[in-house]
Amino acid sequence: MIKLNLPAFEYKLKKADGKVWIFDGIRKKYVVLTPEEWVRQHVVQYMLNEMNYPKSLIGVEISLTYNTMNKRADIVVFDRQGKPWMVVECKAPDLQLSHSAALQVATYNKSLQAPYVVITNGMQVYCFAVQPELNALAELPVFQD
Repeated sequence: MIKLNLPAFEYKLKKADGKVWIFDGIRKKYVVLTPEEWVRQHVVQYMLNEMNYPKSLIGVEISLTYNTMNKRADIVVFDRQGKPWMVVECKAPDLQLSHSAALQVATYNKSLQAPYVVITNGMQVYCFAVQPELNALAELPVFQD
């Protein structure tokens, strides 16, 4: 897989059904290793190992409803009260982060109402504080206990 602009980590792979699978420690199962999944796993590990976000408060592929449509947010970090604190949209490394990726995470956040949103392709990471107003951040915020 491609080297990302996120720290490397130890991962477990297996081959089955003609596909490569990676172990997801949040979902506690192997999932098909796609380019987007490679980014998602790196972001989660960065949150855990570098930013010290609590593992128990990170959700992957969280279901939500927007205008009666079922959607899935790539990563949602919750606060200690169980409210969404950050929503992350991951794209494959070869995809440019576009206006549509920003709209996608913004749409998810209309339902979730998290104070932070992030879009990343593993090469670039854009983080925004959205409350009380949209504000670009230089890096992911420190998790507040």
